[in-house]
Parts: sequence; C-alpha cells; structure tokens
Amino acid sequence: MTSFASALRIAATTAIVGLATLAAPAFAQFPDRPVKIVVPFAPGGGTDLIARTLGHGMSKELGQSVIIENKPGAGTLIGTDFVAKSAPDGYTLVIATLAHAVNPSMLAKLPYNNATAFAPVSLIGKGPNVLVVRNESPFKSVKDILDAAKAGKRLSYASQGNGTSAHLAGELFTNLSKVELLHIPYRGAGPAMTDLLGGQVDMFFGTAAAVASFVDQGKLRALAVTSPEPSPAFKGIPTVASTVPGYSVESWYGFFVPAGTPVPVVAKLNAAVKKAAQSPEFVQKVAHEGLVITASDPAEFDRYVKAEEARWQKVVKENNIKAD
Repeated sequence: MTSFASALRIAATTAIVGLATLAAPAFAQFPDRPVKIVVPFAPGGGTDLIARTLGHGMSKELGQSVIIENKPGAGTLIGTDFVAKSAPDGYTLVIATLAHAVNPSMLAKLPYNNATAFAPVSLIGKGPNVLVVRNESPFKSVKDILDAAKAGKRLSYASQGNGTSAHLAGELFTNLSKVELLHIPYRGAGPAMTDLLGGQVDMFFGTAAAVASFVDQGKLRALAVTSPEPSPAFKGIPTVASTVPGYSVESWYGFFVPAGTPVPVVAKLNAAVKKAAQSPEFVQKVAHEGLVITASDPAEFDRYVKAEEARWQKVVKENNIKAD
C-alpha cells in the first residue's frame, strides 16, 4: 500500500510539474496576437483619448498591436459587461472610470459583480473634472450659475452617461448648493460636447481630458475645477468648493481584465501600462489636463477602487441620487 501511495504521489507531482512546464511558455509568449482595450464610451471623449494614447505606448512594450473598441451605452455597463464575460486570457481589457465604482450603489442590479468579475491591472491616474460653459455663455463664475438657478432660470448640464463622473459632479453640486439643474445624459463625452458647443445644454462638468483642448481654443470657458485643491493645469481657475463648501469630485482611469486572468499575464499588462503611462509621450499629452499619473500595482488599484465604492455608496444614499 505504501509503495502504491508513493507511486500516486510521484505521478501527481510529475503531472503538476508537467502542467507548469507547459503553462510557463504560454505565459512567456503572451501576447502572441493583438490586445483589445474596450472603451465603454463613444469615440472622441476624454476616456477614449486616454485609452488610445496609452494603447499606442502599450503596443510598443507588448510587441503587439493594441486595438481600441468603443462599446458605449447604459452608463458604461455594455462595454464593461462585455469584458466581464470575455475570456480571462489578458487579451481584453476595459478602461474603467469613476462610473465603475458608482454603478453598484446607483443601480438595483448589475449584469456582473465588481468584486468577482474583474482582476485589477493598474490605476493610471486621477484628476479634476472642470465645470465649463461655452464661450458665449453669460456665466462667468459658479456664483453666476447659482444666482441664475435660484432666480428661477431653468439650467441644464450634460454628462457622458448616468453614473459617470460628470453626472455625479452635477448631482453633488445640486444637492450641496440646493439648486435645481436638469441632467441631460449622452452616450459619451463627444456627443455631450457637441450639444454644449451648439447651445443645447448650458454646462458640463467634463473630465479635464475631454474639455482642456476646447478651453485652450477659446471655445469653452472654465469656471471651476471639481477637485478639493486648485489644479496646476488650470491656473487661476478656482475650485467649486470655494463657492460650494464640502464639494469634491475627482475623475480617475484604470484598467481591469476578467477575473481569472493568470497572474503572470496581469503582471505583463501592468508593466506595459506603467511604461506607457510614464512615457514622455503620455506625460506630455496629459500635462495640460490635470491628470496625476499613478501607474499603480494591481493591489493598490484594488484598494483604491474599494475605497471609492464605499465613499460613493454613502454619497449616493445620502443625496438620493438615481441612475435614471
């Protein structure tokens, strides 16, 4: 019996070693085909631009093409769910934003579970949103908006979808300042920007990445940043909190892959993201957008997202913010 048991242990050990030997080359060869980044927003917005710039840098590090695929809709759920249900092989990532941490508390039911459907890759960076109006707007400050709203003027603000940073920024603004603003959700920052510039909506709490170039071109006027402190990228622009005490919203960008993606593959993707995010090309691209680059490890990103989920769950509940 002892000899038989020993033989079984030897056979099992040999099998495990054999499987590990077979798996090691597979991980070593990753990636051997193009990698896809899913952007859960329409083309042309800030998240899309961040993903495309990073994708270019990641392709150099990975030695493979990085394809950007836009899957907008349902407050980022369509694109995010697509990745949640993709093969856990490292070839499909989603670029996530604040909406990823907010959706669980805003929606009664999600098609996936944040805690079990994804593996974190890296927090890319975070920065302020910017309250902007078109250059022809009569509003020159946050106080002007508050005065007009309190006087009964019906004002509207755009967002790139329910549950996004622009939506939460607007809802927190209305709740803390005790004014009414009409929320107009769009399928991405691009369409929202089009209607803002066309005068169909009054304002936009857009990500810095989405609005910076329009501010530089004089097409939009920046009234305030949503971060608790002024942003070096928007010199001379006050914070919303200077007029609405206690106000604070920051946008962030990070990558997830489906849960179950092998750790060595996640490590390779993390290394590629870090290199791309810290490259001169990316740093220069986002320098005027207020993005503070973190390029974190997966564990750091996981802790950050969980803290964001807890923070926004409290805000959503206290302010009765709804997805629809």
